[in-house]
Amino acid sequence: MFDPVIAPSGTLLGLLQRGRGDGTLHALTAPRSETIEALNHCVLHDPRHDWQVENRSLYYARLYLDLHGELDAIEAHLFDAEDVLDTDESRTGLGLAVLGHLASYGRRDALTLLRRYAAQGANWAWALDELALRDDDAGLRALATPVLARFATDPEGEAELATTVRDAFEPRPWRLWADDPRESVATRVRAAQEAGCFDRWQRQMRPTGPRPGWSVQAVFAWAQQGIERGAALHVPAARCLTAVAGPEDRPEIVRAAEGGTEGARCTALRYLADGNDPDALTLIERAVATGPAPVVEAAVDAFERMRSLAAVDRARRWACRPDALGAAAGRVLACRGGVQDRDLVLAALREAVRGEGPDAPTLWTLVDGAGRLGIACAAPALRHIYRETASSHLRGRAARALAATDPSYGSGFAVECLWDCEESTREIAARHAETGDTRVVERLRRLAADPAEEAEVQTAVRSRIGPGETVV
Repeated sequence: MFDPVIAPSGTLLGLLQRGRGDGTLHALTAPRSETIEALNHCVLHDPRHDWQVENRSLYYARLYLDLHGELDAIEAHLFDAEDVLDTDESRTGLGLAVLGHLASYGRRDALTLLRRYAAQGANWAWALDELALRDDDAGLRALATPVLARFATDPEGEAELATTVRDAFEPRPWRLWADDPRESVATRVRAAQEAGCFDRWQRQMRPTGPRPGWSVQAVFAWAQQGIERGAALHVPAARCLTAVAGPEDRPEIVRAAEGGTEGARCTALRYLADGNDPDALTLIERAVATGPAPVVEAAVDAFERMRSLAAVDRARRWACRPDALGAAAGRVLACRGGVQDRDLVLAALREAVRGEGPDAPTLWTLVDGAGRLGIACAAPALRHIYRETASSHLRGRAARALAATDPSYGSGFAVECLWDCEESTREIAARHAETGDTRVVERLRRLAADPAEEAEVQTAVRSRIGPGETVV
């Protein structure tokens, strides 16, 4: 999947793509045709950089409900000829998830579309998972025949069916079908369930990787084999060293950290850092200066994991370095520094925004640090990140940091955050939004009554609503 093209944050499309609360507020006042067009664009062209962790489906489903939006565009997208050619989950997953939420709100047209796609579409397993949570037993039983028809009855087909049943995210349909009164359905599904359980047992009996009795060199060799195969194994290899290595092996591990193979060097650095070895920080600094890119990355990661006072002191010395170790030092201080480190964390935050923009991965930790340390001077940078980032998770972190640093948050961004796509952001807003705005009072009451809302959000809302539904 290619990175999505995100419209400017000041446009309706850009707001909706980001999942911002202001997107909903603007959409409800904009011309309906313009809003529906932008909404359909978001659902059909998933705007998330990481579609597996960022939320948008409930956000878009609520907009379809508020706008009484038709589902013609989603239907055309799901059943387009491209569905056969492009079977990647990311093409249809967001649309199916939106339909799932709409079905839970009682939209029969959404339920009908999900049933039809589960029977005919390429990403049928996702649709089936949505139906498993929302459809009745009769609706699911009706899908047994078309779903099972996807699998041939030869040994290869039965093996594929067993794997599908074993790995099903929602097991309810398969359990229903295992008890289906039609013998042809029940027998086949029960056989697939048994085969899947047997396969899982076989895999547990054939573990791969390190064995008891391995030597330090054997662990290093295993880590290097991973490098050669394109798989980074130094993290599990370092855990293996914890079980394998004794005090007498330390000189060998230090030598590997100084100049071993890539796999050995990454493993040794991780092991020494996790054990707070007295030479770990010096070896990390040397690895960053002399090592190839994988070693530098492993050294930086190892340093960030260190929680000793010595690591924090070294971070204060390294924070001004213009390299990966300097950036890591800023993140270490953001996580574990004290109030005396506010200026260094603020400088790292501003530099990251200037140099890498509002979506820089390093900002996640720095934004959290600005909130943890209560850096009031960081509020302008945090507001910029909040407005411009395409990541709804990073925006949520910025909102949490603003709640701790910006006195205007309760009457400003907290209001729109009540409509945000991320439940954690809505929860923060529910605790801080000032109720002088009538929209806040009405929104809190609606969230409290919405069965699709997350429990954490409703708990936060109820903390603001006293006896007799009085918002406090």
